[in-house]
Amino acid sequence: MRWLDDFRGHRKAASGEETTRRHLTLLLLFAVLVYFVGNGAMAITDSVESNYVETAKEMMAAGDLISPRIYGHYWYDKPVLFYWELIAAFSLFGQTEFAARFFPAMFSAVSLLLTYWFGRRLYGERIGFVAALLMGTSVELWYLGHAVITDMTLFVSMSGMLIAFYLGYEERRVRWYYLAFFLAGVAVLTKGPIGLCLPGLIILLFLAWERRLRELWSPHILAGFALFFAVAAIWYYPMVRLHGSDFLDTFLGVHNVLRATVSEHPRDDVWYFYVLVYLAGLFPWSLASLPAAVRRVWRRDLRLPQTSAMRFLVVWAVTVFAVFECFATKYVTYTLPYLLPLSLLLARYFAPRRELFRLLAGGMTTIFVVLACFVAPPFMEKASGREAAALLAETEQRIAAETGERPLLVSYGREYSCSLVYYSGLVPYCLRPRSEVLREQPGRGEISWNEKNVMPFLAEEDLPTQRYVLLLTDRNRKDGVAITEETLHEELAGDWEFLGRAENGTQLFLRRTAAETSSEEMRQ
Repeated sequence: MRWLDDFRGHRKAASGEETTRRHLTLLLLFAVLVYFVGNGAMAITDSVESNYVETAKEMMAAGDLISPRIYGHYWYDKPVLFYWELIAAFSLFGQTEFAARFFPAMFSAVSLLLTYWFGRRLYGERIGFVAALLMGTSVELWYLGHAVITDMTLFVSMSGMLIAFYLGYEERRVRWYYLAFFLAGVAVLTKGPIGLCLPGLIILLFLAWERRLRELWSPHILAGFALFFAVAAIWYYPMVRLHGSDFLDTFLGVHNVLRATVSEHPRDDVWYFYVLVYLAGLFPWSLASLPAAVRRVWRRDLRLPQTSAMRFLVVWAVTVFAVFECFATKYVTYTLPYLLPLSLLLARYFAPRRELFRLLAGGMTTIFVVLACFVAPPFMEKASGREAAALLAETEQRIAAETGERPLLVSYGREYSCSLVYYSGLVPYCLRPRSEVLREQPGRGEISWNEKNVMPFLAEEDLPTQRYVLLLTDRNRKDGVAITEETLHEELAGDWEFLGRAENGTQLFLRRTAAETSSEEMRQ
């Protein structure tokens, strides 16, 4: 690729300003190509993306920019900033897939520029440019740059906070410290207390290593905390006033304390989880640098970082890994904050290896464009309820017009699809046996993962017989048994009629009222 010719060594020397201008232009073009192209063709998927877009959609409909809500109920899963981003994008571009993915893509571009800028200040133009492209062509950033989740906003705000702190520490300029505290407030508005606690721990460990803990006793630190609380209070203060202990117990108790202490997905709570995430997330750079790392360990060629900048980057990366390794709940996205320091450290290895870097960066860029345009859209369509939503909405309107009564909508024997709710505007009940409803419903006075089950429930025993019922289900149950009209008759009683099937396997059945079924049987 011609845009990587800087690494062939054939260009004539250029002035610093020309080099910077060329690098910035190339990074912006790269970001548009890799992070924006194809976004409009990627359907909103279950189970995470759809929660965010549906919440933003309902906040817009309610005209409420403070209290997140989903399925008509208040929802305390995440702070408000990412919902504001979605609302802004929907207002600009309409409620489209491109709009939903706009801010994650934009913050991916910002993260590349931030990495380049910081790397340039630490190690020069070439290292900064290599680090930005290395990070931009890693699997993890490409994935999260397209995902409708909070992580890219958190990544940029948390990285910006740590960079601002380090520059304030090195240059002895107070304004950098104030910027760091402001960005800490933004991070807390994005993800919660982790936006302050994690970078705060990194800074504390770095200063301890530097033997400069006295930096924390500056009066500017107190003023910085005042700025931080002022930013965070924009949302947290009205939420506490409006919702009180319900908000605090659910947001802090479930989505922060419980997440750290009780695994949401126990199968992932293994010691090597984040080792695999590192190898896959930083692919191809993690594997390409692995032989050199193994050789250094084998030869015992290991030395402590000799410069303040190197120590800061190492503490940053290692602390992120160690903290989330201790968390009971593990997600592939949690360790994203170590990507920037790792990219700067790896750039020092790959910058002299120009042909290898050019081959890998060019190859990954091509692969990502192909994935975004041709591979990801059909896969994401299967993970989305978009087509099923169209089938449900059309059928629901037809039956309502024919009978003068809206049918009851239920989701049975499958994971509840929030994307179907988002695309159709209809909210089916989650149909379960009464024993499961009592076990899974939130609000039992305890801090548990049940608080995430905010969809409306209906017990199978309470399914009405004097009302039309439209039932959504999968092709097969989890045990592999096919779901048909006969199995529904055995499990739920009544006569069920198959109406259609979406590409992702979602099936739609109709049960008429008991009175209508009886009259039809008599006519026959």
